[in-house]
Amino acid sequence: MPRLLLIDDDEHLSAPLAAYFRRFDFQLDAATRPSAGLALLRANTYDAAILDVMLPEMDGFQLCRAIRKDSDIPIVMLTARGDVMDRVVGLELGADDYLPKPFEPRELLVRVQTILRRARPAAPAATPRQLVFDGLLVDLDRREVQRHGQPVELTGTEFELLAMLAAEPSRMFSRDEILERLRGQAAEDLYTRAVDILVSRLRKKLEPLDCIKTLRNFGYAFAGSRR
Repeated sequence: MPRLLLIDDDEHLSAPLAAYFRRFDFQLDAATRPSAGLALLRANTYDAAILDVMLPEMDGFQLCRAIRKDSDIPIVMLTARGDVMDRVVGLELGADDYLPKPFEPRELLVRVQTILRRARPAAPAATPRQLVFDGLLVDLDRREVQRHGQPVELTGTEFELLAMLAAEPSRMFSRDEILERLRGQAAEDLYTRAVDILVSRLRKKLEPLDCIKTLRNFGYAFAGSRR
């Protein structure tokens, strides 16, 4: 049973949400303060975390940054409806997805299921599926990436983006197409901005390799050289 951690200071949210998630075989634990949430993360193994932006002690951005220092656990951030900057900043700090408040439990469930599918290793194949380029190896079965022989820690969403681009080198993917592949949703202005943020994060982790190229006002392509 997947285990989730909700960190939200709304004491009335966790019980009904946990009951709803239980219907779909998810266990949802909750903390109302970041310090308690971090303690739970250190003491237990969770499959994903759900963070509110507005929290006591530290805000959700600081909490996301603290979690990302030690963990690549998938993170969904709950943001104020209409507050674009909250969502942009959350993505820049390493969140995998965001959901505006108020939200329907069903939508949160779908978002969590999606990021868990991205993070879950594929079943081992008879022949390992690997994409090998100069300085870069992408293992599709183990969901591992090596840069010059050293492991690169990616979130599930970052790995999915890299695997998609690297599978078809030199093909230019539009921002809308990337979003539809990663999230299965039609693109909106904020979502296209989310693609730019995701690419920026991935580029930084792949440095000094320069293998993701930009076509201005359109999208991105993988430019690594196959070995």
